[in-house]
Amino acid sequence: MNFAIRIQPVLIFCAALSGLLLGSTTDLGSFSVHLIEPFLMVLLFCVFLSADGQNLKNAFLNLRFTLAASAVNFVWTPLFTYGLCLLFLPGSQDLQMGLMMLMVTPCTDWYLVFTGLAKGNTELGASVLPLNLLLQILLLPVYLLLFFGSSISTESGSMVLSIVLVLLIPFVLSLLLKMGSRRSDIIARGTDWLRACGDEVQLCFLCLAVMAMFASESRSVLANPGLFLQLLAPLAVFFTVNFMLVRRMGQAMKMAADDITALNFTTLARNSPLSLAIAVAAFPDRPLISLALVIGPLIELPVLGLIASTIRRLNAAKA
Repeated sequence: MNFAIRIQPVLIFCAALSGLLLGSTTDLGSFSVHLIEPFLMVLLFCVFLSADGQNLKNAFLNLRFTLAASAVNFVWTPLFTYGLCLLFLPGSQDLQMGLMMLMVTPCTDWYLVFTGLAKGNTELGASVLPLNLLLQILLLPVYLLLFFGSSISTESGSMVLSIVLVLLIPFVLSLLLKMGSRRSDIIARGTDWLRACGDEVQLCFLCLAVMAMFASESRSVLANPGLFLQLLAPLAVFFTVNFMLVRRMGQAMKMAADDITALNFTTLARNSPLSLAIAVAAFPDRPLISLALVIGPLIELPVLGLIASTIRRLNAAKA
């Protein structure tokens, strides 16, 4: 593992702080929101390029993994999050709703990057992505109605199309490159080079995406510094408990170490871009909900980087 990969939590945190600084002191914040998706697409292109097609096909047959991930994401996590809302955010329903929206929407992009950085089974992790995407869109209004007593209307069609494009374009490009590498030695050498330095490329564009995300909302975040501390405790408890719970679950189910890593990140990483888009569309007059969804990743992303490094060390020690 090279030096950059070892210090990835520090790099991710520095990227977030740099985004906040640049967004508040320059004009970067006005257009950085348009950079987030392209950076994510490059990330996913690298992830899909390194994925083995046969392993991905076999991953869809792993019913045990799919059931475990779905149970944690859509049964345990909503109940656990509501308890955290009552415990840590008793005085603000908007913050509670923001935290709930963040926690019940499993990630559809970041988690594959962190799974790859932790040397987990990215093909297996990717196998649950379509189900995660479908269930979170269908169930999010149900959770909000169940826990907060009000019906939620969302424009889901345009959001689904946007997410599908973000996923489909890098997947098709990686597939075309793999097909081309079978017919051209030059393309094959380029593909091998990209795969060899995949970790570094992924980390670079992950930091760029983080920087763009926080630059786009820097003024709102800096205007409400107390919200960071309010969200820090429930998120810290969530990541700590779910990390240990899922590892114990995976071990009890006799999963391989790289499969447990995939399960860890599909149940830890959250879909902040999707939940933020829903919040902006559904609650335009309640900015505190959206602000909670912007601050959440400032805590989440460095933690996921730290967890990726921790898992790599744990797995290396057992090898």
